[in-house]
Amino acid sequence: MFVLHVNDESGYFMWNIVKAEIVKITAKPRSYIGFVAITVIVGLIHLAMYLDGLNYIGFITTPVQTNFVLEGKILNGNLVWFLILQTLIIQIPLLVALVTGDLISGEGAMGTIRLLATRPVSRGQLLTAKFIAGNVYVFFLLLWLGILALGLGLWFFGPGDLIVIKSDALTILQSQDTLWRFLSALGIAFLSLMVVSSFSMLLSCFSENSIGPIISTMAVIILFTIIGTMDIPLFDLIKPFLFTTHMVIWRNMFDQELQWDEIWFSLSVLLAHIFLFFGISMMAFRKKDILS
Repeated sequence: MFVLHVNDESGYFMWNIVKAEIVKITAKPRSYIGFVAITVIVGLIHLAMYLDGLNYIGFITTPVQTNFVLEGKILNGNLVWFLILQTLIIQIPLLVALVTGDLISGEGAMGTIRLLATRPVSRGQLLTAKFIAGNVYVFFLLLWLGILALGLGLWFFGPGDLIVIKSDALTILQSQDTLWRFLSALGIAFLSLMVVSSFSMLLSCFSENSIGPIISTMAVIILFTIIGTMDIPLFDLIKPFLFTTHMVIWRNMFDQELQWDEIWFSLSVLLAHIFLFFGISMMAFRKKDILS
């Protein structure tokens, strides 16, 4: 009974630390930039598609319509949701880094990191709480994106079959086969953004201001993305080990026949990066001089 009582108190204590970190995040104005940006961009995309969507769809399907005749309700909520996901999933890492890059360095910039030494909390517990709180923020950011994209899309355009046009293939998914794919894509996107949050938090452990980790995170993502798009033999050897290569695996959820081996491999690489970045962060934070 005594052991159970200690474990319960320990779990309750940890939950209180996580709640305190979530409160810190919600108290910062920058935490709402992502929600506002997503709301505005999603709203503008829906408005643009509502006013001139047919012309846009006609433009992107022109190569296909030279060989095939597309009939039915092509412009629908599922297609608009897919277009929004493709557009915003590239921008969200910056919105995530704005918050998670400030988790440790923000404490140092405000001088509050020195107060942590006086609290009955181990550095491991504190870093874990910050990591959890940061990813809670990521979860609700993606949840907000999903609610807006799906809700407004179905309201304005209604349901319909999803046409996915790639450079080498055309996939048509029936309306009833799309919801689980979108939810799975958001789940993979969440794991991808956890990599971004853990990486920016890692950089935050080595900085005394928030600008450095935020800019550095985006610079690394841009650099890795450029390497991933260049067809150079040397880069081909590096690409499988770059987390940015696997962050786009969510798109594979919209293939007619899912390549599960490729999907699971990418997920394992993303998880490995999360554990790696968090592990290095833990070692760095435990050695960090917070009293000077």
